[in-house]
Amino acid sequence: MCGIAGYVGRRELEQGRIESTLGIMRRRGPDHADHRHFVRPDGQHVHLLHTRLRILDLDERSNQPFHVGSKWIVFNGEIYNYIEVKAALAKAGRSFRTTSDTEVLGAALDEWGPDRALDRAEGMWAFAAYDERDGSLVLSRDRFGEKPLYFLRDDSGFYFASEVKFLVSMQGKKLEPDLDHLKRYLVNGYKALYKKPYAFFRGIEELPAASYLELGKKPVRYWNPTYVEDESMSREDAVAGTRERLIRSVELRLRADVPLAFCMSGGVDSNSLISIAKRVLKYDVHGFTIASADERYEESDLVSHAVEALGIRHTSIPTQTGDFLPKLRTLIRQHDAPVYTITYYAHWLLMQSIAEHGYRISVSGTAADELFSGYYDHFLMYLAANRDPAALAAWTEHVKPVVRNPFLSNPELFVKDPAFRDHIFLDATGFAEYLTEPWSEPFAETDYTPRLLRNRMLNELFAEAVPVILHEDDLNAMYHSIENRSPFLDRDLFEWTCRIPTRHLMRDGYAKVILRDAMRGIVPAPILDSRRKVGFNAPVFDFLDPRDPDTRAQLLDESPIFEHIKRDKIETLIDKAFLPNSQSKFLFYFLCAKLFLEEFGQ
Repeated sequence: MCGIAGYVGRRELEQGRIESTLGIMRRRGPDHADHRHFVRPDGQHVHLLHTRLRILDLDERSNQPFHVGSKWIVFNGEIYNYIEVKAALAKAGRSFRTTSDTEVLGAALDEWGPDRALDRAEGMWAFAAYDERDGSLVLSRDRFGEKPLYFLRDDSGFYFASEVKFLVSMQGKKLEPDLDHLKRYLVNGYKALYKKPYAFFRGIEELPAASYLELGKKPVRYWNPTYVEDESMSREDAVAGTRERLIRSVELRLRADVPLAFCMSGGVDSNSLISIAKRVLKYDVHGFTIASADERYEESDLVSHAVEALGIRHTSIPTQTGDFLPKLRTLIRQHDAPVYTITYYAHWLLMQSIAEHGYRISVSGTAADELFSGYYDHFLMYLAANRDPAALAAWTEHVKPVVRNPFLSNPELFVKDPAFRDHIFLDATGFAEYLTEPWSEPFAETDYTPRLLRNRMLNELFAEAVPVILHEDDLNAMYHSIENRSPFLDRDLFEWTCRIPTRHLMRDGYAKVILRDAMRGIVPAPILDSRRKVGFNAPVFDFLDPRDPDTRAQLLDESPIFEHIKRDKIETLIDKAFLPNSQSKFLFYFLCAKLFLEEFGQ
């Protein structure tokens, strides 16, 4: 895992600006920093910057920018199947001087070109590859968008980088916040942030996932996910295929020359990965857990059971409320954006503990809900497609009593109105009333398939929930110089789940039954049999006490945010003794938007 940045244009970047940018990039790569300068045949300058976090082949021979043939590459990420790709390249006559995946990626691009090379690669990446022969520059991101790659264009040329702050450093100009996007975040929440190519600063673009860009041309998609159910697939085959592919995905993602740590909860997702690593692959697992003081999110009993049953090392990190506001300001500076949910403040503390224990890699359970069905609206969409009295009875007994969203207590919701989505932008109309000027944006989603539940899951995977998680995971981990890996985001596993018939996804009031059944005999039974869906979450009042005079003053003091938000409405909100989940989220959004404008809007 590393930091990359670069520029193509008519000016040569000053050495002081290059050194300053490399210095800012060191959190992403503390082990080595370097830069290469080229002049294209057309006279334009090319700069490639890289900072390295050593994960594979720790020798300096694998430092970047890395040279293969006529190509120079700066690469952030991992090609997990680099051993298999290297073997294929060796058969084609290629030789290698390192044991790194960077050299394999460079050789694959040189041998096969981007389409074939990227189709063969399983991993996460953002890279730039410059060819000295013809002056071409190719940039790419992985299939699911795990690794970020931002662009900025101005009259002097084209800038790219892993983080927005690197673009600012190279360009030498402050960026203007995009207030429309800030209002989108405030009113509609985090699930609205990636539906279109929006950004929190004007002029910032992001290369789409699963694509590559040759400078001067339009992006090209090298992978287009398809969803086609195989109605002939039995439940037994679905389970066996899932088990095989998930084990293989974890096996690939354990490849490293440094030890890995695991993010751990009491749920099926993280414990599937941990149990496979420990019981199947015999890895010495160390799990890390945030312990919430709120009973809605507390699951220490299940965590403790898993730790004992699996015989793994474990570290529990208590919720830390001290210095919340200054720490949150620091995190917003790191993200170059508001923090999307309070979950990722807690996650940042988790990454800190993992780093303090000497780890360079964390493993997380991102995307299991989106692959196997895990949200409360999924149950109702399943009921709408499967008019089964037994399924309705199981939902009524086991799920309805724990649903907090008022819309999702009606089992006929999607039978009567398949297009209903007000539960996603919950209370958006009320939150818009906090703004000093009218703002609204209706919910919209992409049509991947006419099947209601599967279309919702794919929207969450590619446009709503998972892009948010990946953005926050990357920045939180890299603040502490940690690489984050997500084994559920595996091409083979994803394509397999797209073939599983919807009728297999739930049973007896349980979601994710294919995953649960696939992990039977691997994951401790009490984890698989638990009906609790806790999530990695915490209410804002766990961290913030508005009754404290100093805290209250900081919330209401002079700030650019009050040009856009009514101060009296916030004052009324923080006077409440208890906030329901949607209002707790909004207060956090307000706080982050306030700090964001104070940091970047002056």
